[in-house]
Amino acid sequence: MFGPHVPEVSPADLPDGAYLVDVREVSEWEQGHAPTAVLVPMSQVTGRLDEIPSDGTVYVICAAGVRSAEVAAWLIRQGRDAVSVAGGMNDWMSLGLPVVR
Repeated sequence: MFGPHVPEVSPADLPDGAYLVDVREVSEWEQGHAPTAVLVPMSQVTGRLDEIPSDGTVYVICAAGVRSAEVAAWLIRQGRDAVSVAGGMNDWMSLGLPVVR
């Protein structure tokens, strides 16, 4: 399903200034999201590909890392440089990283 290899990074190891795409649904987003994240729900990614930068690495986050891996794999197949955030917002929050509600 994901392809040969989907690169991953933990929330703690995201580089400064990373372009972060949150692929959760609106209701999940409203419960808390990373301050710099951009919401593009998984169900809308194919139709909104032009909103996702093609110059540079895109980091994809969801709740636990499953949807983000699937979206990152799809973006890679579209020729994008994409990395899944392992553990997703669950790990993000357990690490005490900033959350916007």
